[in-house]
Amino acid sequence: MRRFALAVIALVACTQGTVGTQAPRPSGTLGEWTHYGGNSASHKYSPLDQINKDNIGKLTIAWRWASPDNALIDANPTARPGGYADTPLMVKGVLYTVTSLGQIAAINPGTGQTIWSLDPGNWKTARPGNLGYVHRGLAYWSDPSTSLRAGGPIERLLLGTHDAYLISIDARTGKLDASFGDGGRVDLMGSLAHAVRATNYSVSAAPVICKDVVVVGASIHDGPTHKEWPRGDVSGFDVRTGRKLWTIHSIPQKGEFGNETWGDDSWTYTGSTNVWTNMSSDEELGYVYLPFGTPTDDFYGGHRPGANLFAETIMAIDAKTGKRAWHFQGVHHGVWDYDFPAAPILIDINVNGKPIKALAQVSKQGFTYVLDRRTGAPVWPIEERPVPQSTVPGERTHATQPFPTKPPAYERQGVTEADLIDFTPELKAAALEVFKQFETGPIFTPPSEKGTIVNPGWAGGANWAGASFDPETSTLYVPSMTSPIVVQLVKPNPERSNLLYARGGTMMPPALDGLPLLKPPYGRVTAIDLNKGDTKWVAAIGDGPRNHPLLKDLNLPALGAPIRNAAMVTKTLLFVAMGAGNLGGGRNLPIRGRPMSKVEIEPTRFRVYDKATGAPLWDMDAPSRPLASPMTYMFQGKQYIVVAGGGGTNAELIAFALGS
Repeated sequence: MRRFALAVIALVACTQGTVGTQAPRPSGTLGEWTHYGGNSASHKYSPLDQINKDNIGKLTIAWRWASPDNALIDANPTARPGGYADTPLMVKGVLYTVTSLGQIAAINPGTGQTIWSLDPGNWKTARPGNLGYVHRGLAYWSDPSTSLRAGGPIERLLLGTHDAYLISIDARTGKLDASFGDGGRVDLMGSLAHAVRATNYSVSAAPVICKDVVVVGASIHDGPTHKEWPRGDVSGFDVRTGRKLWTIHSIPQKGEFGNETWGDDSWTYTGSTNVWTNMSSDEELGYVYLPFGTPTDDFYGGHRPGANLFAETIMAIDAKTGKRAWHFQGVHHGVWDYDFPAAPILIDINVNGKPIKALAQVSKQGFTYVLDRRTGAPVWPIEERPVPQSTVPGERTHATQPFPTKPPAYERQGVTEADLIDFTPELKAAALEVFKQFETGPIFTPPSEKGTIVNPGWAGGANWAGASFDPETSTLYVPSMTSPIVVQLVKPNPERSNLLYARGGTMMPPALDGLPLLKPPYGRVTAIDLNKGDTKWVAAIGDGPRNHPLLKDLNLPALGAPIRNAAMVTKTLLFVAMGAGNLGGGRNLPIRGRPMSKVEIEPTRFRVYDKATGAPLWDMDAPSRPLASPMTYMFQGKQYIVVAGGGGTNAELIAFALGS
């Protein structure tokens, strides 16, 4: 494989207030990327093929765009943004992005020069809970009824902000739309009980627009101190005016469907159960698909007995009315933080000669749930199977959980002795000593007072980067990682919390001289044939710790890296951006008196694979760590690949194209 030395191209950083310039509209623009996931079905796919197996070695950096957050942080050090996690849009010859601090910019897709930028200032309210200042997408909308008017159609960018507002921006000028809500913004939080703006209630994912209705979820702090916490209701708004049209209670209130699944009147105070990640929509059916998260608290549910609809549920709703069309719950009474982390992928497949309009939902637990997107019926049987039960006082875990019979799980599930690292006898002996310190078992083994190794952990499996789908071959590409955690439940200080139990320092299992407790591969991509429900191939992503002193002489294959990889597929290739991760993770233990080794995480990489076989074709040392899914577009006859990377004061967009 060829690696390239990278030269830094200095660009002028955009700053607050540089608005008003009209975005160019070149004719003949092809190969757009109109949604966070490429299209409303969240395929993360493009039919472009200018970049292919024959010329991938000529791929190089075309331009780099410095986030305006970088300059803002110099003047406001307390802002401290998280990683740059946006996948930009490219519509009608303009690239649009939202930064970690919530600034919006329009960029020339051929040069990386800023056209306009806007800082709505939503980062000033408070630092959001969970991951802090992180944004994962804008939504684009245009009004076709205005296409014949002077100046072209009305075009808007919609963004849910850190301080829980929905704002509408003129895509041509970068100015707030004064006709939308109150001066361009709508309050999403309102008088929701227990919500504190930005601190425990914010928005970090892209809205969805279907039938001219904007649908918005919410990010709610995962570290509650009390069982009373804000609910993750979902609302729909008129895209032109901002008028609220409907609201879905994520935890059904009295008289609503599913209310009986919340015992002891826990529906009156339990929170979260929110759609914090991205959504998908089917304009023809008029449905929006909502992936709901875990209720308060993530790891203990003694104060919320029952199955807990609509937690950890996929729900299809009518975009115009907000009425539930169908739902499927993937986890009953969740105590593993197995919230659905990514947008459902809408797929048209052919199973046993029968065409099916379906959706595929990847999950932290390593399952792919394939459902008819019109009715919610499973394409292949999903069986309720008995699972281990909790021994923690007050907890009443559900007797069964849903297990898809197809496709096979794409990630290792649960922990047994057979899963422990065993490259040498001393490694296996050390792993067994650690293994015996904790509760272990199959997937859905519940947290305990002793401490349970939960695998996959809260990072997945799959996570917010989701998967990619090739509609020409009906192949799903799922990046995942083996990243178990230890969940020990403790009684919190009653002066600070009214929870009966809370997690006592959730952490990764101890590492063995820097090596993970479990066998590799630690990071992988799995290709799944969704016409058959079968695995086509599995490829390790990254080399992993092969050069560790205990392993370097064993001639091992690529071990993969426990990193959140993000994929994008084109007509010709599979692109993978290697994001954040942690090798080993927990407390580091020596191996029988050996001096401790220095083990480093894999260098940042941007990788390309043969999508038919998983064979590696090319990789590059990226100038900053990629954190989001790549995207691609065609501009003035050239195909570009763009990925967001870095954070803090070095956040940037990196554009790749074919060199000479």
